[in-house]
Amino acid sequence: MIKNIHSFHIPVMGTAFSIDTPLKVAKYGISSVISLVDDTLIEEIRQHYSGVHEEAYTPITKYDEDYRARRITAYLNLVDRIVKKEFEELKNSAFESGSEITKYFELLAEDSPLKRLYHIMLATHDPKTKAELENTLRNLIRPGDINVNIMTKLDRPNYAPDGKELAQEYSDALAALRGFADSTLTSCIVFSAGFNRRLYSYVENFKDFYADVTGYVRKRIIIKVTDFRSAITQGKFFAKKGIWVSEYRVESGLNCGGHAFVSDGFLMGPILEEFKNKKQELMETLHGICNEALKLKNKLPSFRPPDLRITTQGGIGTAQENRFLLRYYKIDSTGWATPFLLCPEVTNVDEETLKKLSAAGEEDVYLSPVSPLGVPFWNLRGSMSDTEKERKVAAGRPGSACPKGHLVSNTEFTPQPICTASRQYQKLKIEKLSQMNLEPQEYERRFRQVVDKACICHDLGEAVMLRYKLGKDWLKRFSAVCPGPNIAYFSKIVTLSEMVGHIYGRLNLLNSTCRPHMFIKELQLNIDYFRKDLMKVVAPTEKDIAYFLEFKKNLMEGIEYYRELLPHMAEETEEARQRFRIELMSFKKKLEELTEDYRAIFASDLTPVAA
Repeated sequence: MIKNIHSFHIPVMGTAFSIDTPLKVAKYGISSVISLVDDTLIEEIRQHYSGVHEEAYTPITKYDEDYRARRITAYLNLVDRIVKKEFEELKNSAFESGSEITKYFELLAEDSPLKRLYHIMLATHDPKTKAELENTLRNLIRPGDINVNIMTKLDRPNYAPDGKELAQEYSDALAALRGFADSTLTSCIVFSAGFNRRLYSYVENFKDFYADVTGYVRKRIIIKVTDFRSAITQGKFFAKKGIWVSEYRVESGLNCGGHAFVSDGFLMGPILEEFKNKKQELMETLHGICNEALKLKNKLPSFRPPDLRITTQGGIGTAQENRFLLRYYKIDSTGWATPFLLCPEVTNVDEETLKKLSAAGEEDVYLSPVSPLGVPFWNLRGSMSDTEKERKVAAGRPGSACPKGHLVSNTEFTPQPICTASRQYQKLKIEKLSQMNLEPQEYERRFRQVVDKACICHDLGEAVMLRYKLGKDWLKRFSAVCPGPNIAYFSKIVTLSEMVGHIYGRLNLLNSTCRPHMFIKELQLNIDYFRKDLMKVVAPTEKDIAYFLEFKKNLMEGIEYYRELLPHMAEETEEARQRFRIELMSFKKKLEELTEDYRAIFASDLTPVAA
């Protein structure tokens, strides 16, 4: 069995952009991820695809027991059936120009063992040998994984129609996990956005997360992390329950799409180096803990550590970067998300937003305060969602009706949590501000902080409704989009074949904008964030000073790491390496200038690091 069909995967994007991506790419051996946040959207898409594939559709309403989990299970089962059916059709198609099986092999990287065998088959003239090779190729291929994602922070409690809070297993995250666990999928669940002890403990209730007598695990766990410490902490938690984490997905804290989780100056290069150097230690440590837990559960321990994959994503933009990550850090797969927003064959982006994304420059994508979670959120200037939000502010009715409520968290005014982007919260908060006798400038500043929040749990789902014209009111929908900074360097609307060709180096889709290396871009984003944080501080506390000193130290160590890494970046041209070196030293100088500008904070740390 070929270990990897493709050396890249398509991560989760919003709630709508990749909600049906497996239906478009899994049959070609490409793995992708569906968000499980929005069960209302999932139910609407299930209805749509049931009609497309002429399957009977029975609605699961909000009045049905355990409706959230059941909606998720029903949709995942539908996707599983469709992918299996279409993959079998592909597998049995003829090896001829334009056929699905031909497309499967043409998409592969040139150094793929399958691709090499495919070329051997094409060059074979003996009919019997050719037929044998074709049969071998058919038996070696497999579909990509239909993976799912739970953002662990989104775990609101749910309530019965009479207002009584339901048991904890009906919370958003636990119900979503149950929906996946009860599905027919054999794939992975990605846990992102941090540690959720209640959710992780709930995994124990489902046998598919444990290996069977042959060592096979039907439902595998992927944890998205930003550093090694987080990986080993979360890995140990699962291992103590006898559950093996199959993959750690390392994502850049800032050079990504969606929510940005700042990692205090820790940079991707040094983080990946630590994973490379400590992978064996991680496996052995967790294997021992896991086996002890399995014994206590009267389950069969494993003789050797199961497979463990280290993958990475966030800001990757060239075939050279892709190859370097795979070779130098021994990464098992790279994640490509933002560039796929310009690929209608793969993702759902409405026509208006697609045009804006293709025209977006570096200044059009910014870290915004729109998320009700209070976490920086990458946003596209002038998006339909932002325009509608500002229209409501101008009309004197700021805020959303909060139709879905997945981001509810605030209890400042109500016993049950409400969302800070909701009309209810913003009305109450603005009334409170009006009673505080604030100076006009201070009032306006606080007012903007309130009305800047957007209903992203709803608006991130609107693109697919607009694209497929779903619902009677589809023309009145306003989509949000959350591309990473990488979108500024891609402008062409492309096919799947073109985007995969770019990833594997068969063609170049970058526009004429001068694009820094992904490591340099992440460094730049961190220094920009660091500077803005410094500007906010009026009277720094000891805690503030410790934070800034640590942030600066991590950045400086990262810069030194990259300086030493340069000779190993064989995939890049000498010209590219020289540019990398110049930009690296330029950002080092900017960091030292910040230290001088804020001497009160860095008084104990003014000795510059040697170049």
